[in-house]
Amino acid sequence: MAKLDGLGTVLDFLKGLQPKIAAQIAKKVLALNIDPLPPDSKELIGYSGYYRVDSGEYRIVYLFNPSDDLIEVVLVGKRNDDEVYKQLKRLLG
Repeated sequence: MAKLDGLGTVLDFLKGLQPKIAAQIAKKVLALNIDPLPPDSKELIGYSGYYRVDSGEYRIVYLFNPSDDLIEVVLVGKRNDDEVYKQLKRLLG
């Protein structure tokens, strides 16, 4: 089972959401602990080791380091615009 990091980022994002949606996103994040590369995950082009999964209309971006068995959730955001990728570009330069 992989270790999860970056849960503070997830919790901060979930604060403003409806409880049902927040629970769905939290469940998806916790499922990464068991399966870091689920069938619906995709590696991000141009960002080696970074993946994304969708939960409803939200996108979860995370870094998976198999050698350390570590998953670091980097961002959570709406998937209907490119804001998540703009934030990721700002974070990673």
